[in-house]
Amino acid sequence: MPHGEAQLIEVAGESWPLARPFVIARGAKVEANVIVVKVSDGAAIGRGEAVPYARYGETIEASLAALRGFSGPFDRARVASLLPAGAARNALDCALWDLEAKRAKKRVWEIAGLDTPRPALTAYTLSLDTPAAMAAAARAVPQLKLLKLKLGGPGDPERIAAVRAARPDARLIADANEAWTAEMLVPFLDAAAHAGLELIEQPMPAAADEILERIPHAVAICADESARTSADLDRLAARYEAVNIKLDKTGGLTEALAMARGARVHGLKIMVGSMVATSLAAAPALLLANEAEWVDLDGPLLLARDREPGLKIEMGVISPPPPELWG
Repeated sequence: MPHGEAQLIEVAGESWPLARPFVIARGAKVEANVIVVKVSDGAAIGRGEAVPYARYGETIEASLAALRGFSGPFDRARVASLLPAGAARNALDCALWDLEAKRAKKRVWEIAGLDTPRPALTAYTLSLDTPAAMAAAARAVPQLKLLKLKLGGPGDPERIAAVRAARPDARLIADANEAWTAEMLVPFLDAAAHAGLELIEQPMPAAADEILERIPHAVAICADESARTSADLDRLAARYEAVNIKLDKTGGLTEALAMARGARVHGLKIMVGSMVATSLAAAPALLLANEAEWVDLDGPLLLARDREPGLKIEMGVISPPPPELWG
């Protein structure tokens, strides 16, 4: 293979066991199922990892098939034009960024014209459970100061109150994963405001979020499932105060950076998030952390084991990725 011409050399699915079941409104999982892509120019190898998003109908099998069916040349612009936003494009886009950094002997943020990532405080997710169990989970991590509650509809005010009572010192945010109804919206937001929550992600189903234009927001509301790419921002600006930018939704770092720039133009705050995956998936998202009000990249903390080397996370603070990991 001639040097300088990127080629796809490996596409694989992997499963990483979780330390404990991860439960949200749509269901539970006990392992992180990811896809990993490797590209090479014959001298260096770039890697990317992504999680097919079942919420959008993606599967491991279909994502692997899309990647194996993609023929070169491999460059980020062509990948963006031929693969739809989603996990397959994300894995390949991030692998190409990684390869470019290795070839240039620079870090990805230098190539992208970004500031060096600073250490970032990540949220730590409390799985959906009973109020008492969620309060116990919050007390079990006293060293972590930003907690994210997974909510599920009925009983959410009690969950919020229990976690706040258990951790009066912590910053709290929450994610309802589209589980609230129109009748729940105002009283549940009031309960969140009373408990001092900073943010609620996606309370309403994406197909019914227009109601957010017509009701007062006692707490800032962040679009997640409603926000896939920068093309959504015009519609979201009247309904939300923030957007959750995830590379698995945008289809990679390239579009994620464009979406972050667009969010600022629209006056939206930024959360940078990820699916439950290893440090290889979280590392590229850290490039958005400097511009984000909230960082939710705790996937590696939820695993029974992570890649080596992985991201360094101490007291909930993530350091920039080592070059041996990515970028």
